[in-house]
Amino acid sequence: MDPATAIRQAREQAKLSKRELARRAGTSAAAIVQYESGAREPSYTTLTRILRAAGFDAELKVVTGRRDLRAMRARHLAEVLDLAEHLPRRRAARRITYPPFAR
Repeated sequence: MDPATAIRQAREQAKLSKRELARRAGTSAAAIVQYESGAREPSYTTLTRILRAAGFDAELKVVTGRRDLRAMRARHLAEVLDLAEHLPRRRAARRITYPPFAR
């Protein structure tokens, strides 16, 4: 989950306004707006402070190793292929035939 989604969901579940969450986290409401919109990325320390102010904890998972990377890429590929299945199909282009050139 990206930080913007985590902050927004934590705030909404805690039933806090952006201004109240900012007050509890010791930051500005403008910063919360920017974090939630994805305009700014909070540091891990800032993210945990904001989530704790909403009553939640953050857990950082570091993905390392080829196996994890392959699994992540496989999931992404599966998502892309699934999306492609839902795209409208193009009709086959009609072939334009030209008369044979004179020799």
